[in-house]
Amino acid sequence: MRLYEERIKTTHCGLSLFWVCEHLFELKAHEEQKRKSSQLTALAFQHFALTNLCASKFWSMEHRLKRKSPESGDHLHLNSFSLDDLNEDLLERVLSWLPTSSFFRLTSVCKRWKSAASSVSFKLACSRVPSRDPWFLMVAPSLNQSIVFDSAENSWKRLNHLPLPPKESEISCMPVAASGGLVCYRKLSGNFIVCNPVTRSCTELPPLHFAPENQSLNAVVMSTTFKDQLSYKIVLVFGELPNLLFKVYNSSSGCWEDETALRRMVDDNSIDCDSTDDDNVVYFLSKAGTVVASSMQRSPSKQYSSVITNKDGHEMVYFLSSSGTVVACNLTSKCFFEYPRLLPVFSEYSIDIVECGGEMLVVLLSEFLESTSLRVWKYDEANRCWQQIAAMPAAMSQEWYGKKADINCVGAGDRIFICLNSPELCTYVLCDLVTNKWTELPKCCLNGEVMEFMSAFSFEPRIEASV
Repeated sequence: MRLYEERIKTTHCGLSLFWVCEHLFELKAHEEQKRKSSQLTALAFQHFALTNLCASKFWSMEHRLKRKSPESGDHLHLNSFSLDDLNEDLLERVLSWLPTSSFFRLTSVCKRWKSAASSVSFKLACSRVPSRDPWFLMVAPSLNQSIVFDSAENSWKRLNHLPLPPKESEISCMPVAASGGLVCYRKLSGNFIVCNPVTRSCTELPPLHFAPENQSLNAVVMSTTFKDQLSYKIVLVFGELPNLLFKVYNSSSGCWEDETALRRMVDDNSIDCDSTDDDNVVYFLSKAGTVVASSMQRSPSKQYSSVITNKDGHEMVYFLSSSGTVVACNLTSKCFFEYPRLLPVFSEYSIDIVECGGEMLVVLLSEFLESTSLRVWKYDEANRCWQQIAAMPAAMSQEWYGKKADINCVGAGDRIFICLNSPELCTYVLCDLVTNKWTELPKCCLNGEVMEFMSAFSFEPRIEASV
């Protein structure tokens, strides 16, 4: 133990370099797998060459650092080494590919590494990383702190408090949307704040020019793009079916655009097969003999549950109507339609929508006879019907039979983060759509207390995302 402690003290910088090397080899293996499965792009070729070069360089450093000193017997001897061996550009490109959590741990190595976080060229290098393993920002009533699940390290993390405007708190500001490395919060007043939870930078958007109390807000979605610099926009869909409108905030212009009306799509090719009358509340008896209303009972943390996609040049916003149908709003064509129901209006179920791989998917928890199932559905445009693409193993879903559970979900790439809540149980499950693997996540404990969350929002931990 003493020898190990001495080595830590004398080779703190060297060990940190070994950690970088380890991540580089992981990246190298990842690129090798991509190369075998498909043709690498020019960017991927450059990155693959870079990781080989850097891994070779660090590997040679490791051998030099591990040479034994004859005078010290088995004690390891640290040769003279300077970080100047790596030029600034190479160092920043290497660090930009590290997982965000690992990068922040490595900033304690030396001032030069720490200063990279504020470097313009380093942020540019970070922006060239196509994607990062998502963090899931957890939401719960009266939660006065930011807690995330880091999917890269499979662990829970507590973030520093956001520098919200005076008289605001993380209780009075509810997250309503997220995209890229940014999260959008809605204040009790109805105005919005955009934050980067990693860097803790925030900005408050201009106030809206319509009275929210006179309009039913159905959806709040956010999208980000990066060309020369990061830009984002927030889309609001409000009104009562069939009188829907949308309003857009664009960070490039820094203002809200005028309201735009959406017309109902009624042409022959429309897939809209539900009438407006279906939005009326229907009351029926459940199998337990209780009276059930067909109207959607949304969790406060997901009352604006919605997703946005961009396919074939058409920007689409999807949300759940009060009767449980999926409403699709085509912002490009300025029209909307409703998808066919998955279950009859008199059925008891919990439903949510997610975006995965640019597609809108529906997650449905339902009971039939003596069984419970949780399934993922995708709408087949060609055959004009819903198709199941994934299902939770029966051994897992059956645990929720009779529990009156509610599901709140969020998509991230090829994965879906699912929060299952009932008065008796609270569980978080990560579903991999590619492998159909369903993983129950560990409980989140803070100060010896198990935390229970209602929902989550997915974002990429990006240092370079600015507001």
